[in-house]
Amino acid sequence: MIRDALKAAQVAAMKAGDKARLGTIRLMLAKIKDRDIELRTGTAPADDDVLVTDVLQKMVKQRRESIAMYEQGGRQELADIEAAEVVVIEEFLPAQLSEEEATAAIRAIIAELGASGLKDMGRVMATVKERHGSELDMSKASGWVKGALSA
Repeated sequence: MIRDALKAAQVAAMKAGDKARLGTIRLMLAKIKDRDIELRTGTAPADDDVLVTDVLQKMVKQRRESIAMYEQGGRQELADIEAAEVVVIEEFLPAQLSEEEATAAIRAIIAELGASGLKDMGRVMATVKERHGSELDMSKASGWVKGALSA
């Protein structure tokens, strides 16, 4: 489980005295805890790794947006800090599909569902997220699905 790996990495970072890594891991654990608290009123997902992966993917997306804004504002030192956090967070994410693998999976889902045009995009995206949500950046997947359906 990713959560267990995070806790072990936290202990290792404390022992090694790696303050930057420790701070990032603590931040990830805090975000996961926040998500756990949010879901107490709802139904928790059966697979804990799905929840953790979702939280970590959102954290990576936020940091990438911050990096772009810092670079536009001429604050490279802050962009470098965010980039270092992205590296640590990505260590705990499942391996991502390559563009070729992703488009092949999307085409297979489109064929399976019998989707024929952009009107079926919502149905296709729901299936893609269900099957490959932890392995894909859904913003990129959206463009690939749109391209495949309009072709």
